[in-house]
Amino acid sequence: MGKRVNKVAFFDIDGTLFRWSLFIEYVELLFSKGILDPSLKKGYENEYKAWVNREGVYEDYINAMVKVFHSNSQGIHIDEFRQVVKEALESKEKRVYRFTRDLIKDLKEKGYFLVAISHSAKIAVDIFAENYGFDKVYGLRFELDDSKHFTGKVMDKEEIFNKASIVKRVLEKHKLSLKDSYAVGDTASDAPMLELVDNPIAFNPNKELYEIAKKKGWKIVVERKDVVYQI
Repeated sequence: MGKRVNKVAFFDIDGTLFRWSLFIEYVELLFSKGILDPSLKKGYENEYKAWVNREGVYEDYINAMVKVFHSNSQGIHIDEFRQVVKEALESKEKRVYRFTRDLIKDLKEKGYFLVAISHSAKIAVDIFAENYGFDKVYGLRFELDDSKHFTGKVMDKEEIFNKASIVKRVLEKHKLSLKDSYAVGDTASDAPMLELVDNPIAFNPNKELYEIAKKKGWKIVVERKDVVYQI
């Protein structure tokens, strides 16, 4: 490992490093095991079909699924949830994009402080991110009652969904610099984070982030099959 320097890099995880969604992986398994009532899938099936048929957008599908999960998570025991997450992500740590995987490795060797930020459960991000040497991980945390069951409330939701706020918090807490800093994201929700760093990268961006990146002159990278190219 290279000598530690006062530099930092921020990475979105779902769809940016992981080639799918940590959230979808564990929620679908919760349905398969009957921990969540499978009939609840009706709450997002229209958005899913529209996305699959290229008649809708992925964000509508994932947002509808998030709403279903958060509205019905009350009563799940934290240990049961953790076990489902582990099972859902088992042997999937290498299902990543080569570009971001190699960038993480390169920056780690240069001593960068690496930060993973995801809107998935922090438990899932912790499990997945430990394979890549991240120094700090941010994800959603769920309030527990006295018997360690989910209450249905998401803790610090506003902070996790404000990635620019997380960037500023990391800089202050860990005494880091934005000089030569990096950030990688794939949707418009990552734009406030990308805007703060010296080296913003829109990776496989959705249309909204693509338009923002073009306007601001940010690096746009696409990885398709075995080809990585810059737009």
